[in-house]
Amino acid sequence: MSQLPTDAANERTTTIPFWEAFKVWLKIGFINFGGPAGQIALMHKMLVDERRWISETRFLHALNYCMLLPGPEAQQLAVYIGWLLHKTWGGLVAGLLFILPGFLLMVGIAVLYVSYGQLDWMQGLLFGMQAATLAIVIEAVMRVGKKALKNRWLYALAGAAFVAIFAFAVPFPLIVLLAGLIGLLGAKFKPTLFLAAGKKADDADHEPVPEHARPRLGWLLAVLLVGLALWFTPVLLLWRMLGPDHVYTQESVFFSKMAVVTFGGAYAVLAYMTQQAVQQYHWLAPGEMVQGLALAETTPGPLILVLTWVGFLGAYRAPGGLDPLLAGVLGATLSTWVTFVPCFLWIFLGAPYIERLRGNRWLSAALTGITAAVVGVILNLSVWFAMHVLFKDIGKWEGLGLSLPIPHPASLDLAALVLGAGAMLAMLRFHVSLMRTLLVCAVLGLVLRLTVL
Repeated sequence: MSQLPTDAANERTTTIPFWEAFKVWLKIGFINFGGPAGQIALMHKMLVDERRWISETRFLHALNYCMLLPGPEAQQLAVYIGWLLHKTWGGLVAGLLFILPGFLLMVGIAVLYVSYGQLDWMQGLLFGMQAATLAIVIEAVMRVGKKALKNRWLYALAGAAFVAIFAFAVPFPLIVLLAGLIGLLGAKFKPTLFLAAGKKADDADHEPVPEHARPRLGWLLAVLLVGLALWFTPVLLLWRMLGPDHVYTQESVFFSKMAVVTFGGAYAVLAYMTQQAVQQYHWLAPGEMVQGLALAETTPGPLILVLTWVGFLGAYRAPGGLDPLLAGVLGATLSTWVTFVPCFLWIFLGAPYIERLRGNRWLSAALTGITAAVVGVILNLSVWFAMHVLFKDIGKWEGLGLSLPIPHPASLDLAALVLGAGAMLAMLRFHVSLMRTLLVCAVLGLVLRLTVL
């Protein structure tokens, strides 16, 4: 059992049984389609709007911190909220359930791919679910934007962040840094705009920090030691036992490096991952990498789970003395392990200090600026996702300092457009449940794939 702070607006205290939270995180793990934009939207809808397990300001406060970290921000947000609600076990359960269904599905698809080659029926189901996720993504931008952007200055900051990352390919960390600086300047020169934003209807910033969320040096040192041991022990053992040129060693080292450079989420490093996995290590062919990316986009879990596909195929084709399928499963597990263990480490180490600073005048202003920029980034992710769902061919126009993705009109996928529009109408207009919408779209996608597409 976990007890949240008193809700000042309603004068009640919420008690959340651990088992109930477990079931919710498991459900989120199976339906968190749509990349970071859809996943953030889903957690906001289920945890803030529907169940009110966490307040709006606390959700955005946690999201801002996760956006600053390397790795998949949505998964780290799940760890943060799970930890806040049910301590360390809550964070572990939330983070693991967020990725476990997607990981198992990616491994299963990889096994089917190397065994049978054709996956039309699976692609049909995932195609329908991907189209349905458009409704989640669009709803995300509207809901989060409406609650986070309280004045025209914050709208302008969100718009500037979107233009910077969408049109000029400005690095995400730089956008966050500038937004934080603008927030600090706003606290000094326009405090009514940056210090009051987002707090008039939410007293969460005045809630006391839960006892387990207070920084304790001994506990943090234990977390650091255990986390580093879990992360690096497999890498060092493989290096010593198998040598630096073995595929397991290469995968463990490569994806460990990926875990600390993926600022801004998987989108920022997909090109680098593709180049290294295909051209340097030759773990898979270019077409197979494209298939892996498509599968990662249409399955639940973070997009970075494409590494599960890469790790499987790399080990499957260099099994040593093992059965190829067993070698592939071990490669997929190893690659996923060294990528996600650091995600838990960043949260368990940093979140207590972030919670302690919640309500600090200057940090609050900086995070208000970052929140506005994050809305722009979520809009960029949403546009990116929508374009890749609706168009089969997307080029790029560069000039005058711009770098714009340009979808080719002739490549418009009419089936995806119809399914996506139907899902948006069902969810946004008639309030059909997410699960029912996903199920109907999955069946329609399967029928289209096997009969028309």
